Amino acid sequence: MQVLAKTEKRTYSRYTDEALKLLAGRIKATRLERGITVQDLAERAGISRDLLYRVEKADPACGIGVVFEIATLLGLTLFQSDYDDLIVKNKMVEDKLALLPSRARPAKVEVDDDF
Repeated sequence: MQVLAKTEKRTYSRYTDEALKLLAGRIKATRLERGITVQDLAERAGISRDLLYRVEKADPACGIGVVFEIATLLGLTLFQSDYDDLIVKNKMVEDKLALLPSRARPAKVEVDDDF
């Protein structure tokens, strides 16, 4: 007998909820303005219509890669950058990460037990 794990509803910050709604709204509005059907965009993105509907309803459980691919297919800019600017910004982040430690460690707390 298989026991299915209970799915818990995750709570997101208000900022995250608003950002999801904004991107989902931009995706849907652009698709409708261009007269692209859900079926056509879903096929072009290689996803199901149901997943596209979930993206357009700002479902936070949708994969970020799928959401970004849909936005890219519609020509929506992300991060206020074009492709070349993203490459430059990614290089800057890579350079910064190279200077930082490879993992985070909690700070050692000195215990003052001298009474």
